[in-house]
Amino acid sequence: MSNYAVSIHNLGFRYPGSASNCFQQLNLEVAVGERFGLFGPNGAGKTTLMNCMTGLLSFKEGSIELLGHPITQKKKEINKLFGFVPQDFSFYHELSPVENLAFFGAWSGMRKADIKKRTTELLEILDLVDVRDKQVQKFSGGMKRKVNLAIGVIHNPPILFLDEPTVGVDVQTRTAIINYLKELNSNGTTLIYTSHQLNEAEELCDKIALIDHGKIIAHNSLDKLLLEHSELGLEGLFINLTGKKYREV
Repeated sequence: MSNYAVSIHNLGFRYPGSASNCFQQLNLEVAVGERFGLFGPNGAGKTTLMNCMTGLLSFKEGSIELLGHPITQKKKEINKLFGFVPQDFSFYHELSPVENLAFFGAWSGMRKADIKKRTTELLEILDLVDVRDKQVQKFSGGMKRKVNLAIGVIHNPPILFLDEPTVGVDVQTRTAIINYLKELNSNGTTLIYTSHQLNEAEELCDKIALIDHGKIIAHNSLDKLLLEHSELGLEGLFINLTGKKYREV
């Protein structure tokens, strides 16, 4: 197995109809077991990059490997290597948590007995037992976020991509989600996370990369980057390296 959860070499990507590349010869490596954060201003390319890493967007230049496996090959096998918790809710609103997990577990290739066992575990961990058979469309925003997370980890993936996993939740739910992510990581799951919640990012991430205008402009442990740029926190570092100018979405 590769020492890198994600390895990106000379990635080039351009949206159809665009006059310029979103990325050109972009390189990035994320070691197995890291809690890795990817940050940048609006429009910098971080969501596009995450969508390339998860195979949601196809690229023609360069390569991306997950645990040494090119994501362009054996799609079903690659999908087993990672989970994805998107910012938008990725479940069926008219179904219950149990029904959603049964569907997405089966889609991931899990056996019925394993889905049932894993569902019981996740509902307990994420405090969803009492609403296990209720329609998700009736849930609060925080409960929906926890269902979104449960779907992303139903198959125990070794890599977990997280795009704004706590947006719109209260402090209790946020704390519960972050604590569970740390527990997953302590058990070997590599976390690749992006968010605008920079205080949360400081708590979760041990290695970060800043992206701007489609280029990686900083990549190291947070402590080393703060020391190198004489900043006290991630927010100051972010402004230092990307500027104060307002960015449109």
